[in-house]
Amino acid sequence: MSDIILKPVAQPAPIPVAEILPWAVFAGLILLLAIYFVGAEEGATSLISGSYVHEFVHDGRHLLGFPCH
Repeated sequence: MSDIILKPVAQPAPIPVAEILPWAVFAGLILLLAIYFVGAEEGATSLISGSYVHEFVHDGRHLLGFPCH
């Protein structure tokens, strides 16, 4: 008969919420900023003068369904 020896399986260490929360807030703010530039940075709500930002995100705006014309 063969002797089968089971090795202990390594368990991943849980990541505390206190370490994830600052990164989640940072990612949320970056996403909100990206949604603003893609969806609302034009015309009367524009923070940056000119149409450079509008033209840079123009195709993404249409891809996400934001009207711009």
